Amino acid sequence: MVASPYARRRAAELGVELARVTASQPGHPISAADVERAAAPRAAVAVAAPTAAEQAEAMRLAIGRLMARSKREIPHYYLADDIDLTAALAWLARRNEAAPVAERVLPAALLYKAVALAAAARPELNGFWVDDGFVPGSGVHLGVAISLRGGGLVAPAVRDADQLPLDVLMAALRDLTARARAGRLRGSEMTDATITVTNLGDRGVRSVFGVIYPPQVALMGFGKIADRVWDVADGLGIRPAVTATLSADHRATDGHLGASFLSEVARRLHHPEEL
Repeated sequence: MVASPYARRRAAELGVELARVTASQPGHPISAADVERAAAPRAAVAVAAPTAAEQAEAMRLAIGRLMARSKREIPHYYLADDIDLTAALAWLARRNEAAPVAERVLPAALLYKAVALAAAARPELNGFWVDDGFVPGSGVHLGVAISLRGGGLVAPAVRDADQLPLDVLMAALRDLTARARAGRLRGSEMTDATITVTNLGDRGVRSVFGVIYPPQVALMGFGKIADRVWDVADGLGIRPAVTATLSADHRATDGHLGASFLSEVARRLHHPEEL
């Protein structure tokens, strides 16, 4: 085995056994380039792609830093309202009866559409706090908080959600969730959201007070839809209801405007035919 002095030094530096290196030019000494080529597969192993668990841990750290920044910099205020969904669910059941299974709309789509329409009607909560001032969103681009199978959370956006028919919004939500969990989101979907919704109803949570995604100024939360004792005209009754919560930035709005926003969400859900 013949090797140049520099090749021997590189082999020692890279931990390569010269006996396993073949000269690229027959009849010539092993060169430093030959040694480095032999070392390349080992280097590739050393920088192997992170495992799913490592990716999830990295995502949790990133989310933790973002939420810590949010709580440190944004003066949050919180509001909540229980919304009667009797009319909304009855209307949805009638609508779904005539639709193919693949085109049926889930109750969550009603909640998202109501938020999108409320954001269009109360644009002060739809946008960003940048350089000590509010910047309104160019449209209602609804961020949807999605938990990933391996752990972690993303909140990609459905663009112009207030303008989408319910069945189109439902299809967009299904598509976004599937692509998020397959790691196929587009970069623009991760940065476009002007207001975010987190829905933990399927987790059995009654209510959720979320942390705002900076630089957004508001986040809506929904818990599970459940039968509740309700004050009706002739006494007490049982009604399906959901607790809706608003986390908002006090620099951009105040409780009066936040309450108006929540009332607008409830009004939309009381008139589902307008969604």
